[in-house]
Amino acid sequence: MFDKKLQLQDALFIGFCATLLVALKSMLRLKLGLTGHSMFLMCFFYLVCYGGVGRCGAITLCGVLAGVVAMILGVGKGGPLILAKFALPAVAMDITLMLLPSVMPLLWRFIALALAATLAWALKGFVGDLLLGLSVEVSLLKGAKSLFFGSLFAIAAALLVPSVLQRLKSHDLLHKDEV
Repeated sequence: MFDKKLQLQDALFIGFCATLLVALKSMLRLKLGLTGHSMFLMCFFYLVCYGGVGRCGAITLCGVLAGVVAMILGVGKGGPLILAKFALPAVAMDITLMLLPSVMPLLWRFIALALAATLAWALKGFVGDLLLGLSVEVSLLKGAKSLFFGSLFAIAAALLVPSVLQRLKSHDLLHKDEV
């Protein structure tokens, strides 16, 4: 699993996914009023990164790199904690990836990874609400709402990824045969 070194093409693809995630997030700055809409872009690019590189740890590397780029560019609010906003869902996806059987169909694997990322994202919000002094009941209600709507957006992103990977593969932009 971790026996071979990261190739230059894989490292460039991870950097591309992380930078494009931050660039789109900062350019669009969508204030939709919908809880969890940020999970769409995050899950989409993390899953494309995993699908393109096909290695465990690629998602975490992409998430940390996206957090560092967002922190340097000042995207979003939260200051240095923006790193946690990008890295925690990525780490949750990689941990889930280690636990999932590799015989699972790719689409279901992507959906499971997206749900794991949403759970980590919602837990981060729950802990943040508790630290702000909200009551446990209100924090649980906000966390459940974030988990539900974030899951919807994350699943929508996971459903798009196989077709994007297929297009990248058909144009010879991916050098892996399968994930």
